[in-house]
Amino acid sequence: MKFPLIALCAPLMLLTGCTPRIEVAAPSTPITINMNVKIDHDIHIKADKDVETLLKTRSDLL
Repeated sequence: MKFPLIALCAPLMLLTGCTPRIEVAAPSTPITINMNVKIDHDIHIKADKDVETLLKTRSDLL
């Protein structure tokens, strides 16, 4: 009667030693992000002739 009990427990004991190990660790070197970005903007404003003459004659509006 003891042999079947040992035969069932032995494989279970062997399988408990094969559990996977998960490890989370910080990297040894710092993380660097290189962002070489060049931004160019061209802004074009189109106005009516009446608005252009108004801006030229009234400098206090700028």
